[in-house]
Amino acid sequence: MADINSAVAGYRTYRQVVLTPTRAVRLPLIVVLLLVGVVLVYAADRASREGVDRGWFVAASLSGLFVARGLHLRRPITLPHVTIAVIVLGMSNIAYRSAHPAVGFVFLASTGFIMMLPQGSRPQPDQRMRIAALVDATTGDPLAPFAMHSSKSYFFDATSAAAIGYRTRFGIAVVAGDPIGDRAVFGTLVAEFSDFAMAHGWRIAVLGASPEVCDMWRTRAAEHRGLHAIPIGRDVVVEVDGFDMVGRKFRNLRQAVSRTRNFGVSTEVIPERELSEALRQTLFAIVDEWHHGRQTRGFSMILDHLLDGRHPGMLVVIARDSDGRVVGFQRYGEANRGSELSLDVPWRRKDAPNGLDERMIVDLVEYGRERGVHRISLAFAAFPELYSDTDRTRSRQALYLLARVLDPMIRLESLFRFLRKFNSFGNQRFVLIRWREIVFTAAALLTLEFVPHRKQI
Repeated sequence: MADINSAVAGYRTYRQVVLTPTRAVRLPLIVVLLLVGVVLVYAADRASREGVDRGWFVAASLSGLFVARGLHLRRPITLPHVTIAVIVLGMSNIAYRSAHPAVGFVFLASTGFIMMLPQGSRPQPDQRMRIAALVDATTGDPLAPFAMHSSKSYFFDATSAAAIGYRTRFGIAVVAGDPIGDRAVFGTLVAEFSDFAMAHGWRIAVLGASPEVCDMWRTRAAEHRGLHAIPIGRDVVVEVDGFDMVGRKFRNLRQAVSRTRNFGVSTEVIPERELSEALRQTLFAIVDEWHHGRQTRGFSMILDHLLDGRHPGMLVVIARDSDGRVVGFQRYGEANRGSELSLDVPWRRKDAPNGLDERMIVDLVEYGRERGVHRISLAFAAFPELYSDTDRTRSRQALYLLARVLDPMIRLESLFRFLRKFNSFGNQRFVLIRWREIVFTAAALLTLEFVPHRKQI
């Protein structure tokens, strides 16, 4: 046993010293490679000015720079990428022989880029039940149910007591929210995921981290130093046991609920898996009325598979008017053994009475109070201070005006005004990024959130 431990310790030392060079070693290496590449390009350009065609040499130099950059980022060279690069190299040769040097130049220069493309991550919808069990064991995290989104990939700790949901774009591993499962192993899980990401040549960004886990990423992700935490909003969580609508601060909420009662609105709560096919089609008709699709977008704070019963632990609140016609519904995910609920999406008919969403939430609070539900997360409020602050600085006023311009698309102010009625703003959420990767990180975040996903089984 001592020999085995000694061998393991020796391998770890070898990995740290040889396979995982420090930043102080890697940075001069890449600088030298870049300088060499610049010198080669300059020499080729000078030769071309003297009448000697060395365009292929410039292209080869650029290809070498792409390879050097990929090695610096520790991207593994995979067989599919090598195969494609070889094919492109052959096309470059054909282009040069066919007297198309410009085309040949582009193909030759791109071979190094193709060879060092980052690996992607594949969705793992087959892990749904395993993830659902961890969500059921997660406490105090309003975003936990959204880990079940079928477009996510997962990284588990050695004991499978916790997991991280993520997806890669442009060489960035975007982590959605906090880990799920046993909080006692979150620190170790973050450190292991940092090693795992670096082994695949990925950089890390975190979308929607809580303050506690935010500190873990900044201190335990040893391979990804320099993550900056930027506050992006707050959770809005109703504490069921202490919630009431008494007092001036709940006046608008009381008025909204009273309006629906005057219209004869009633509600019921049904597990999603118990919906009849006829009722399911009625609810889909409400969704289709808005022409927004059936939840094909989203990543960190939304679920897919709307109303099909694929995700365990989903509840649906249904509202009907005085004639018994369904006029709206809301879907919620469960966590912490059913004691915590998180609102996925609200839908309502365009002619539904005002205050319908408030009424469904208030009635769900009463429903949960009788069934051991302690916390209901309503949404994530982005930049609430921006909308609540009436005495803004010039910079904040500029940001506010920009948000007003974009409001027809993302409706942040409308959401804030709705959530403000519940007076339940909670913990901040952060995005963790590195400034030098801001362009690729922003592209990864935006495409994951707004570009439609392929439907997963």
